[in-house]
Amino acid sequence: MNDDTTGTGGRAAAPVDDGADATTEKTVSGAQRGTGGESGPASTEPPTTGPPSTGLPGGPKAGPASAKARGAVAVPGRRPVRLGPVSTVWRPRAVLLPMVVAALLCAAVVMNVGRGDISVPVPNVIAVLLGGGEDIDRLVVYELRLPRSLVGALVGASLGLAGAIFQSIARNPLASPDILGITSGAGVGAVAVIVIGGANGGVGGLLAEVGVPLAAVAGGLAAAGVVAALSLRHGLSGYRVLLIGVGVNAVLTSVLSWLLLKADIVDVGRALIWLNGSLNGAGWDTARPAALALAVLLPLGAVLTFQLGALAFDDDTATALGVRLALARGALLITAVLLTATATAAAGPIAFVALACPQLALRLLRSGTPPLLTSALLGAAVTVWADVLARTAFGGVELPVGVLTAALGAPYLLYLLIRSGKARTS
Repeated sequence: MNDDTTGTGGRAAAPVDDGADATTEKTVSGAQRGTGGESGPASTEPPTTGPPSTGLPGGPKAGPASAKARGAVAVPGRRPVRLGPVSTVWRPRAVLLPMVVAALLCAAVVMNVGRGDISVPVPNVIAVLLGGGEDIDRLVVYELRLPRSLVGALVGASLGLAGAIFQSIARNPLASPDILGITSGAGVGAVAVIVIGGANGGVGGLLAEVGVPLAAVAGGLAAAGVVAALSLRHGLSGYRVLLIGVGVNAVLTSVLSWLLLKADIVDVGRALIWLNGSLNGAGWDTARPAALALAVLLPLGAVLTFQLGALAFDDDTATALGVRLALARGALLITAVLLTATATAAAGPIAFVALACPQLALRLLRSGTPPLLTSALLGAAVTVWADVLARTAFGGVELPVGVLTAALGAPYLLYLLIRSGKARTS
């Protein structure tokens, strides 16, 4: 609402008339003006050119409130905050919850770094992370375990952020890279390089290190292009996007099965480990590209988040609010697809993080759309804690982190499906 054109309580401010209009106004009876006064002769008082009466909206009584309203949009029960041209309201939950989740993430990283065949006590881990510690502890923390935890956090944050963007654009809680076929597209690209070209993609040197990640990114972009092209032909609909994504995902899953059937047994084993979503063997060479991608795409997503609030409405309302639908959706989709593809390239397809974390963040914050920052932090915390459990909760057996997230996320998917079906039939 534009506060410059309204007074307090949302009433239209009364304009100040010039001298001629004021003279005319004085000749109108009180009953004609709606004040309930008696009819009488026209007033012989000189016309007034000052501000309107204090009893009228926009008069001196409304002035101070109008001045305060111009500072920031007032919301009942919320303290307004204005930063330059941007006005918002103070929401304690939106500040405190990300801090709590960030603390849980730090605790998960410390726990994951300290536990293993060579145990490092928590105080020693904290000392090493702060720059101290003994040499043996520094070796275990920095060279063996910290890169794995950082990759898990970066991958989880990328998936959580991508899921929040997908669900906001499609206006559907089931829209996620897992369901829409983006993860399967990245998997097809990576597995094709592993199976057809071998572990190094048929090349050597630097290209051997980036062949699988680049193929995963290309596969994810291709799958997203197919889904977008088929979904946007007759206007965006959440269920249309979901159904097309499920169909594309089924086709890509069949392609994956065909590639695995045609591959050598050694390449099949390598591909299956990658397809289950694993952080095994993740080192600094894996963490750096993932950190670079997130450092570029996270600020881009933060800039584009101002468009998500308008995209939550229907197309006509979003257009009336001044949003360029094609440009906003295209930029957001590309950002989400790149986040998904880079995360899949780093650790394989880790299931259900992008589906569950945005909805969990939405319910914890009680917001209208999935919050981007909280979704990213929750994705990172869930992935690292899942890796802690996958490494240490089953004795000497170390499971891929994707197996554990799939086992935890499948019941949540069933819950969303049942809840969505009830909402459609009610």
